Amino acid sequence: MTSNAEMLSTLLDSRYSCRGFLDKQVPREDIERMLQMGQRTASWCNSQPWRVHLVNGDAIERLREALYAQASSGELDPDIPGPVEYRGEYAERRRGAGYALYNALGIARDDYTRRTEQMLENYRFFGAPHVAIITTDKALGVYGAVDCGGYVSTLLLAAESLGIAAVPQAAVPMAGSALRRELSIGDDRDVVCAIAFGYADDAHPANTCRTDRASLDDTVEWVDE
Repeated sequence: MTSNAEMLSTLLDSRYSCRGFLDKQVPREDIERMLQMGQRTASWCNSQPWRVHLVNGDAIERLREALYAQASSGELDPDIPGPVEYRGEYAERRRGAGYALYNALGIARDDYTRRTEQMLENYRFFGAPHVAIITTDKALGVYGAVDCGGYVSTLLLAAESLGIAAVPQAAVPMAGSALRRELSIGDDRDVVCAIAFGYADDAHPANTCRTDRASLDDTVEWVDE
């Protein structure tokens, strides 16, 4: 009999960021089940600050166009600022992830045109038929954003357990004006991230990309005395 730990380990090992999707809808009942599992996420004081705009059909096509137009203009306005700087091992891991994706796609490191084109595919959700836009209550500040991070992690594992491919996207909230306009998001909410999802196109070269993980020696300091 497979233990709970083994099942969780299998999901963690098999999940990856999908960047190529089939033109096939996920059944509504599977999406609802995924979201119900996400609701079990722990949060500070059980505040459950996440709210989800689940976008499909004609609405996702309009959202793609609006986001792509704003991102292409270079006029970005996120609610939550991005990192000030990636330093040391964080910069190395970021570069490694980027190079792994570009290698999978056959994009040379000095081909800045194709790199830009690939970056802008974020705003088309890599062709995914569904996207979840995650927001938090602005008044909760960092605590609300941290809780939403936990929710995103749970939702990704829930999707994997249902055979649904997904990719969390920090780029999408950078086009904040388009998101607010298309989805009528109020000023009392901060957009945290997006999760594009659907069924993986196994023939897409981007889906051969995998990233490594740091060792415990790099991330854990044991304090026993």
